[in-house]
Amino acid sequence: MDTIRTRLRQSTSVSLQRSVGVADDEEAAGAPRVELRFVTPEAEEEMEAEPSSDVEALMLGHRYGNRKTCVLLCVCGIVLFTTAFLLAYAVLGGLCPCSKMRGQGEEDEQPGGGAKLPAEGGVGLYLGDLRVMMRRLLQDEDIFNTVSRVSRANHPPGSSEGTSLASEILGRFRQLQMDHTWTESLYATLQFPDRSQRSSLWLVDSSGQISDQISLNPSDFCPYSATGSTTGDVVYANYGRPQDFNWLKSAGLSVVGCVVVMRVGGGVSFAEKVWLAERNGASGALIYPDPADLPQDPRRLGLNTHTAVSEHVHLGSGDPFTPGFPSFNHTQFPPIQSSGLPLIPALPISATVAAKLLSQLTGPPCPPSWRGRLPYVRCVVGPQFSSGRRVKMAVHNVMTPVLLNNIFSSLEGRMEPDQYIILGAQRDSLGPGAVKSGVGTAMLLELARTFSAMVKNGFSPRRSLLFVSWDAGDFGNVGATEWLEGYLSMLHLKAVAYFSLDQAIMGDDVLSACSSPLLVDLVDAAIRQVEHPKHAGQTIYSQAEREGGSWRIMKPLYLNSGAYSFTAFAGVPAVELRFTEDRAYPFINTPFDSASRLQEVLGGRLGVTGQSLGELVGEMVLRLAHDHILPLRITSYAQTVLQFSAQLNRHSAELQARGLSPQWVFSARGDYSRAAETLQRAIDYSDMHDQTTARSYNTRIMRVEYYFLSQYVSAVETPFRHVIHGRGDHTLSALTEHLALLTSDPERFDEKRFRRQLAFFVWTLQGAANALNGDVWSIHNTHTYTQ
Repeated sequence: MDTIRTRLRQSTSVSLQRSVGVADDEEAAGAPRVELRFVTPEAEEEMEAEPSSDVEALMLGHRYGNRKTCVLLCVCGIVLFTTAFLLAYAVLGGLCPCSKMRGQGEEDEQPGGGAKLPAEGGVGLYLGDLRVMMRRLLQDEDIFNTVSRVSRANHPPGSSEGTSLASEILGRFRQLQMDHTWTESLYATLQFPDRSQRSSLWLVDSSGQISDQISLNPSDFCPYSATGSTTGDVVYANYGRPQDFNWLKSAGLSVVGCVVVMRVGGGVSFAEKVWLAERNGASGALIYPDPADLPQDPRRLGLNTHTAVSEHVHLGSGDPFTPGFPSFNHTQFPPIQSSGLPLIPALPISATVAAKLLSQLTGPPCPPSWRGRLPYVRCVVGPQFSSGRRVKMAVHNVMTPVLLNNIFSSLEGRMEPDQYIILGAQRDSLGPGAVKSGVGTAMLLELARTFSAMVKNGFSPRRSLLFVSWDAGDFGNVGATEWLEGYLSMLHLKAVAYFSLDQAIMGDDVLSACSSPLLVDLVDAAIRQVEHPKHAGQTIYSQAEREGGSWRIMKPLYLNSGAYSFTAFAGVPAVELRFTEDRAYPFINTPFDSASRLQEVLGGRLGVTGQSLGELVGEMVLRLAHDHILPLRITSYAQTVLQFSAQLNRHSAELQARGLSPQWVFSARGDYSRAAETLQRAIDYSDMHDQTTARSYNTRIMRVEYYFLSQYVSAVETPFRHVIHGRGDHTLSALTEHLALLTSDPERFDEKRFRRQLAFFVWTLQGAANALNGDVWSIHNTHTYTQ
């Protein structure tokens, strides 16, 4: 020990001493002084000899041996503490929200799972917390009551009952104390039965004299049918699909000048049936519900056989007399008629009337798949009656300008308020409309109430939520389409997605999601989170996998869907969710669509099913309102085009023989796929908390759907300009049908028309690829001329 002490004393040591004495000026300032001294061995000996206190004297004996150890431990402790503090600040300081108005959150769960991270707003709220809050606040008690109130009487647009209902819904929104609530009114031209003259159906003899008048319900009509009368033979055309009319042609049966009888259903709307009948030369159309498609035993929740099903026949949406532009004040515009208005009269008839007509037909037998279940009817296609008689039909409807009211209510986003997540439902109905308008209205009000309550409980949505009650949905989504036409120039910059709640509950077993491909991942993630309404303990996803695969849930958008116009016309990603049964709900578009019948069909489970549907929609809305980067699958359309490219490849020999090359499509498809994948990778590796970067990416993501609206066709002539979901010669489906003629009917293949179709599609696809690339200097297109 003496040796060690001697060596320690021989070395110069550093000691940190707090001054015991304090200078007068420092003492006056109240600040103690800390001194850092270099102490020599001699000074240490003096200090050892003359300790300044008993404590110093006690510690001096152990001081020299432990001094380096203590200093080292202190330094290490300070370093560790500082490092830990900085790490904690970096990790938690940027993620934990500090207030309701400020927060840097991140989603807690991706479709495939993930770690829980804080939500965008609300003190301590995570996405998991928000999900629990939403499920706790969602209530099923009011759903049946609202459906009952909405469907207590017929409430068509412009009626006193419809006006009263609109006032009640406006009042309900205002009671929720939303950020903004307002209405927008417009005049639109709607068609109703003429009260002074009924539509009629007769059987006439060879001289044209009426031999039998067939009784019709005066309230049954097809809105926007052509008016007037026609007489002709009768042809049975099954569902009135393209393949049905093609079969008649192949069998040598012409429908020119005939009245065509078609069944409800088959995946074809009334408007498409009448348009195809007209296109094939028919002079009139009659549409009936067959017992094979819609149950018709009232004792087992079926239709009465004397009941007809009504639906509009305008092949389009919105006011057909202001196609492509809004009818805010239609008197200021020149009269322009939609090309989708039919030129032949159409009537809905009951199964009883259809049986009376079809039982008298003669002619070739129909295919086995065309056979329905009408009693005492042999399945023949016509066109003559056995008695030599013919059918005469007369339609007497009148066009009427009607004041419509769309009702809006919104919760404003805290970070990006100019980006809208829109939820909407049809409010009107020609009948009681429990399913047609009641269910959607009930779900709209319940989701608005739930999200409003969540905001009061600390939820701060990143983006704005917009809840809308649409008018004149029974006439082809007139209220919604007119609003889209009025705000078309801005919606692709502001509308994130649209959720249609129309006809959302027609059963409680099978879920279908008619959706834009951009929302597929969002739907898939939601069905993994929500319990099936009929199978306790099973998610909707797991139940779908048991029954053949969750991919069956996803379906393409269709013309009569409340979501269709948003995507096909306005370029906004949209989805329409619906619970159904294997047995079709028979009362839709009839006078028997009541709340009591719907509840009976569901076995009293309307509230439970509504709860599941609300959670499903709410789950997707939460993700869109919360995530920094919008969770839309921007690469989805590349797969769609790839399938078409494969078809082109199979016909490459025939195309090249005609001097046509599919290389244009392959090149544009490759450019789009690479651009989408590059953007997705950039998003994956970007800083999600950089507001400028996130905003830039979201702007590009929101425009993807809009990029697929063809810029080479007129919105007035061809309103559904989307090349994938739209209607017209510019679409991928029209191009595919034309391509099939190369092998099925080469003489009908029109090379000039095909070149034009191919060019329109390729230019639109290439434009989408260029837009996704971003800046012009990031685009490197090489175009090779092909003769």
